[in-house]
Amino acid sequence: MIAGIELGLLYAVMALGVYLTFRVLDFPDLTVDQSFTTGAATTAMIILGGGSPWLATAAGFVTGALAGLITGLLHTKAHINGLLAGILTMTALYSINLRVMDGRANLSLLREDTIFTPLAELGVQGTWIGIALFLLGVAVVKVLLDWFLYTDAGLAMQATGDNPEMIRSFGVNTDHQKMLGLCLSNGLVGLAGSLVAQYQGFADIGMGIGLIVVGLASVILGQGLFGSRTVVVATLAVVLGSIVYRLVITVALQAGLNPSDMKLISAVLVVLALVVPQMQFFRRRRERHLASQAAQLVDDLTDTPATTKAGA
Repeated sequence: MIAGIELGLLYAVMALGVYLTFRVLDFPDLTVDQSFTTGAATTAMIILGGGSPWLATAAGFVTGALAGLITGLLHTKAHINGLLAGILTMTALYSINLRVMDGRANLSLLREDTIFTPLAELGVQGTWIGIALFLLGVAVVKVLLDWFLYTDAGLAMQATGDNPEMIRSFGVNTDHQKMLGLCLSNGLVGLAGSLVAQYQGFADIGMGIGLIVVGLASVILGQGLFGSRTVVVATLAVVLGSIVYRLVITVALQAGLNPSDMKLISAVLVVLALVVPQMQFFRRRRERHLASQAAQLVDDLTDTPATTKAGA
């Protein structure tokens, strides 16, 4: 169970990247399936070459960001449909990742020093102390993302996803915002790939296949369970959703399900997270909540003149 929570926290970094494209930019980016492997492969090769694990982790972020940049350029400069641009980049990255991995499908890091080696030597990895340290690291990434989304560039990016025509009328270059968002998103995905490879002790050419479903499951589950009223709440929900998703997978495996069924379980979780909120019970709750908010707004508006008059 503890290992499931630790993995959930590591994959939360990837889920935050997926949140950035699918929720903030409203961009269907499938680059994720291979930019995750790109980050893992780059990190593994640097570590195996005797490089610093911290430098290797940073390189995982950078190479993931470069993958996102390629998708952004294909979409904005070559005017290729966003979905197709992601598929083209994802397809090309498979061969590139094999080149990075020197033609090998799997790279072992079991005897190499990684950023998790000190935790293992201290005996805290796989304990609640280890979870607290993992949580601290993910919290730093979350806070930095929250901070960025409240900057001028972040607000422009949110507006690009919500209403690109409107934000263009204010002189914002939406193409630049899309490229920046795709770079940051896939940078986070590459960073997650780097962390997972070091945690599990290997980088594999197929480790990112179907990962977009995992990311979507984390985002949809988290926001369905914990809400998305503000950016801070939404990103927290994504992190919690990643943990919940990983715990569900852990429980399914402990119940005796075949590991090959995990993709099916992921797809079912996403379907449930999308369908359940549309059920009559939840729809009525949402309608009552909206009606309550509207009534409160009316009360505030009707009280304002009387208060102003009394003060006068």
